[in-house]
Amino acid sequence: MPAIVRPSKRAPDALRPISFERAVSRHAEGSCLVRFGDTHVLCTATAGEPVPPWLKGQGRGWVTAEYGMLPRATTERTRREASAGKQSGRTQEIQRLIGRSLRAVTDLTALGEKQIIVDCDVLQADGGTRTAAITGAWVALHDALAWMQARNMIKTNALRDHVAAVSCGLYGGEPVLDLDYAEDSEADTDANFVMTGSGGIVEVQGTAETEPFTQEQFDTLMALARAGIAQLVQLQKITVA
Repeated sequence: MPAIVRPSKRAPDALRPISFERAVSRHAEGSCLVRFGDTHVLCTATAGEPVPPWLKGQGRGWVTAEYGMLPRATTERTRREASAGKQSGRTQEIQRLIGRSLRAVTDLTALGEKQIIVDCDVLQADGGTRTAAITGAWVALHDALAWMQARNMIKTNALRDHVAAVSCGLYGGEPVLDLDYAEDSEADTDANFVMTGSGGIVEVQGTAETEPFTQEQFDTLMALARAGIAQLVQLQKITVA
């Protein structure tokens, strides 16, 4: 038995309640409202945009992402970054991570010289916004690509695999899966794992907040993440079936 009780009373290897709601945007070619517990992210995919100038003439497409938090996604109002005239370093880092994660499972050559932009807007934050965004963005991307294929904008399915993400950490010295804010803010170690449906590792972000963590602890967190991501991928499969 673990020495600590999680604030949510979940077992150490338990995800928060997860849900995907497709086609929530009337205008977007693909959309998904993803919920990881009390973290809610709206993901909308815009299909068929021109590729960036540096990609023109190369015969392949591009998938990118933008990320943002609504002012009252958190307990106190956060000023819109547009009003400050620039994005924060955190925002830029997260949206680049989302874009890398989606490109890792997309056949950019099959996409042709077309771009898909996935916007991830955090409606409500309770920890793990980047992992929820990546996992929901895959569903929005899936539907946008299906929309393009149905209209002969692409000839084959350009999606090669699933991709999903989850956080793990050491809370009270114990390894736990899918941290909410109460845990994340007190965690000894916080890590984000992005993996494909076939088990490939796209990215790992891990930070010791207090004492450095050991290889054994990291291996335990990785095992937790693999199991959690397998559950998320299964939910994605059910969602798009």
